[in-house]
Amino acid sequence: MKTMTSIARLTNITRSEGDPKVIRSGPSSRGIPDSLAKGLGWFSLGLGLTELLAPQRITRPLGMEGKEALVRAYGVREIGSGILSLSVDKKLGLWSRVAGDGLDIATALTVLRPDNPKRDNVVVALALLLGITAIDLIDAQATTVLHDRRSGRRRSYRDRSGFPRGVAASRGAARDFKTPPDLRHAPPLAAVSPRTSAA
Repeated sequence: MKTMTSIARLTNITRSEGDPKVIRSGPSSRGIPDSLAKGLGWFSLGLGLTELLAPQRITRPLGMEGKEALVRAYGVREIGSGILSLSVDKKLGLWSRVAGDGLDIATALTVLRPDNPKRDNVVVALALLLGITAIDLIDAQATTVLHDRRSGRRRSYRDRSGFPRGVAASRGAARDFKTPPDLRHAPPLAAVSPRTSAA
């Protein structure tokens, strides 16, 4: 078992005296693929905002002047992929990133012409795109397997109990309970429930 997180410690402070306390926390359900998906999601948002608000930063170094509208459209797509990658349905966001990477590679190949004076920059951009595509593809596959209910690892909660001090310590815990004064004179339940007569 892992040690308690600071959030668990803080929640213990705010709990009432009779509420159960968090003694220890179990293993985190977020694995490496989920953490990587979160990082890729933030990367998508940053890149998408750059493409949307400053497309010249992409088009000028690659010799794609005049394609700013296309880069802005790619920015909107990138922002959408980032939001999905940060959401509960991160699997869809990651696969949309993989599809977007393929589109980016195809677009970069169109400017990999001998007459493009910035051809060397395009080669570097293609190498980066291929590396990012590999990361996206690996993480999309790993996240799909991790969150697939049919093939995912089942967790065992046999060692957990709703009784932090054990069942024996919980027996007889309410033996000194006293009925509150405002409920002492309440009519019996049978007196207030409607009687049904047999036909």
